[in-house]
Amino acid sequence: MASSIHQFFKEHGIGDVEAIVPDMAGVARGKIMPAEKFAEEEGMRLPESIFLQTVTGQYPEDFSAINPAEIDIVLKGDPRTVRVVPWTAEPTAQVIHDSFYSDGSPVTMAPRYLLRKVLELYAAKGWMPVVAPELEFFLVEPNIDSDYPLKPPIGRSGRPEIGRQSYSIAAVNEFDPLFDDIYAFCEAQDIEIDTLIHEDGAAQMEINLLHGNALDLADQAFLFKRTAREAALRHKMYATFMAKPMAKEPGSAMHIHQSVVDIKTKQNVFSNPDGTPSALFYSYIGGLQKYLPPAMSLFAPNVNSYRRITRYLSAPINVQWGHDNRTAGLRVPVSKPDARRIENRVGGADANPYLAIAASLACGYLGMMEGLRPTEPIIGSAHDLPFSLPRALDESLKLMRECKPLVELLGERFVRAYTAVKESEYGTFLQVISSWEREHLLLNV
Repeated sequence: MASSIHQFFKEHGIGDVEAIVPDMAGVARGKIMPAEKFAEEEGMRLPESIFLQTVTGQYPEDFSAINPAEIDIVLKGDPRTVRVVPWTAEPTAQVIHDSFYSDGSPVTMAPRYLLRKVLELYAAKGWMPVVAPELEFFLVEPNIDSDYPLKPPIGRSGRPEIGRQSYSIAAVNEFDPLFDDIYAFCEAQDIEIDTLIHEDGAAQMEINLLHGNALDLADQAFLFKRTAREAALRHKMYATFMAKPMAKEPGSAMHIHQSVVDIKTKQNVFSNPDGTPSALFYSYIGGLQKYLPPAMSLFAPNVNSYRRITRYLSAPINVQWGHDNRTAGLRVPVSKPDARRIENRVGGADANPYLAIAASLACGYLGMMEGLRPTEPIIGSAHDLPFSLPRALDESLKLMRECKPLVELLGERFVRAYTAVKESEYGTFLQVISSWEREHLLLNV
């Protein structure tokens, strides 16, 4: 494996390499270098503080999760992740990296490591999770002034969408040239798209990825978000994965379908031999119901994320579960026993896919380990029931810190680093005075 990345470079005539690592927000950080300078065995060095960088580019006051000397860490490319970058002018490759200290131990606060850690817990039980993320996003006109609301872009007809066009083929066809590029870029990067649909919002789309290995699918979701943004820029528009980019439109979700198979038998452990739901299936749902609220900040990581959690606007407001019920936070789709799965509908499209998938699998794992039982499946609309999910980032972070089983599974160092980053972002947000405040409070209070 030591030469496999360089062999890829040679076979594809690669001149430059984007050596990348996903940070806490799911942003690609790293270095661009000539292919001959890529040190596959020695790795690439970056400061450990890269995992404390906020989405605004700042750093929190709490640096306790890292070495006070601000040491370097070693980033080593995962050969499974080497791909071409299809939108560059010159032949360029990208490689996703894992993070290590100089003694070879992993950087436990790295998002990609956290997912690996959760998958190792499953492997120790003889299990392998299977996931399929669904990513929603909006296409919008370029917006260079953040004080102005976003607007749908102009399609082939020369007109923007003015109404909601759920599942409309014609509405998708408005952006055919863009989607031709997205499909071509995804094929070049081995991002396996299952379906593309038009969602509820104006120029809101959803892409479904084929189910598979959880780490591979997190990599694909991470790369897809970058791919959609790059393709949209080619067509003079933005692709945004903000959870709630427009006030009067639905939010954008990242739904995660998940099941667990026995590594030896390849059988779905959510089903008994006679095809009925297994005890593990119910315990998994019970774990999601118990631990999703304290894990909420991993599914809704930004202040904007909680604007999506609104009654009667597609997004769930609680952890009810039901059979083929899209109002519930946890939906069990109609399927054959070997495809029995749970769709976690809580997460926003703005979530870091590594952290959201790791958190969902961690909640289910805890449920199976504790032998939990879920509530009765809901009949009717879960939107008619009370909220049971946190409704603000600060509340979510507090719940996570106070949940001992979740902190122990995720790791105290990760939780300390993650909450430091998110509390810093929240504090920065609180310094902003919104137009609503100026409109309604300036002369009235």
